[in-house]
Amino acid sequence: MIDKLLAWWRNRPLTAPIPDGVWQRVVGSLPFLAALSAEEQARLRRLARDFLSKKEFTPVGGVVLNDEMCVSIAAQGCLPILELGLDYYRGWVGMIVYPDEFVIPRSIEDEFGVVHEYDERASGEAWSGGPLLISWRDAQMAGSGYNVVIHEFAHKLDMLSGEADGVPPLPAGLPRAEWEGVLLAAYEDFAARVEAVRDNVAELPFDAYAAENRGEFFAVMSEAFFETPLVLRAEYPALYAQLTAFYRQNPAARSAAGASGTASDCAYN
Repeated sequence: MIDKLLAWWRNRPLTAPIPDGVWQRVVGSLPFLAALSAEEQARLRRLARDFLSKKEFTPVGGVVLNDEMCVSIAAQGCLPILELGLDYYRGWVGMIVYPDEFVIPRSIEDEFGVVHEYDERASGEAWSGGPLLISWRDAQMAGSGYNVVIHEFAHKLDMLSGEADGVPPLPAGLPRAEWEGVLLAAYEDFAARVEAVRDNVAELPFDAYAAENRGEFFAVMSEAFFETPLVLRAEYPALYAQLTAFYRQNPAARSAAGASGTASDCAYN
């Protein structure tokens, strides 16, 4: 089934663009993509095309993939590397798409050396050196601050420098100690806010899952960076500045332009 559905991708010339109709529907459904300039959209479109030519999509659990679904995942996943390049997604090829949340077997060893095994429901998962797993139902929730695709792709970027600890490969001029200092300060502040919410003291601007560890914090903040950048910049301006330096993008400027009605329309090749 997948070979028939995606034969267009596998048999087309590598220079063939994504069809206009497919691209228009994808961009039109995702406001953070529609906010890109015409030039940025054109580059993202080519990057998504190249991503699709190098990665393999596998449907499981009865999901039926089509071109629009694959382009949507590719476009969202390639947004973080718009200024970095496709090489940042090197070392893996598999994209596994589930219809909904899926179960992952886990095991953990306690302080007494006893191993406990359990099942965990997940909407996404990034494996170091392996595939990236996505729930299509959750992928369709993108646009209001929750983005499982960007979240998992951020983990892939984080893993380029080792374990997913919130420290991806940093650009020249941004020392690791400085990055970790800003990240840790924001992480500890947010973790304290999560505890306060549990005591019914305050509300949260971001998903509480960011308080799990620094790797999850980086991934959730990456979601916010691209989907709700004005909120992130207001809450953690130093962290926003660091993410701007890493991703080499300034989504808050796009959001501000869109709010004033000056954002560019979609561009099609």
